[in-house]
Amino acid sequence: MHTSTKKWLFTKISSLILIPLMAWFLLNFVSIYDKNHSQILIFFSEQPSKILFSVFIIIAFFFSALTISEIFEDYLHDEKIKNVANKALYLFAILVPLLTILSIYNLK
Repeated sequence: MHTSTKKWLFTKISSLILIPLMAWFLLNFVSIYDKNHSQILIFFSEQPSKILFSVFIIIAFFFSALTISEIFEDYLHDEKIKNVANKALYLFAILVPLLTILSIYNLK
């Protein structure tokens, strides 16, 4: 399978997975919006919330990295700049979810 076909397929699959996760996140965000700090910590300390939010963050950054890399492919013509931009993007898409998940799992 061609690389661009794989990217297209991964983009479509991740967007389908993001739909229920985004609905879950929005519904819960509305419910915790006016809560105080300790209630928000309790929400993110509960096991289903930790897992669902972790999956949501991973899939969201995966999806955004795929779509932004397509923009790089379309609009950056210098191969060196395109490669550096893609590598920085992928590094960012790995580090930010990882740090976020580690922070959530270290909540007390």
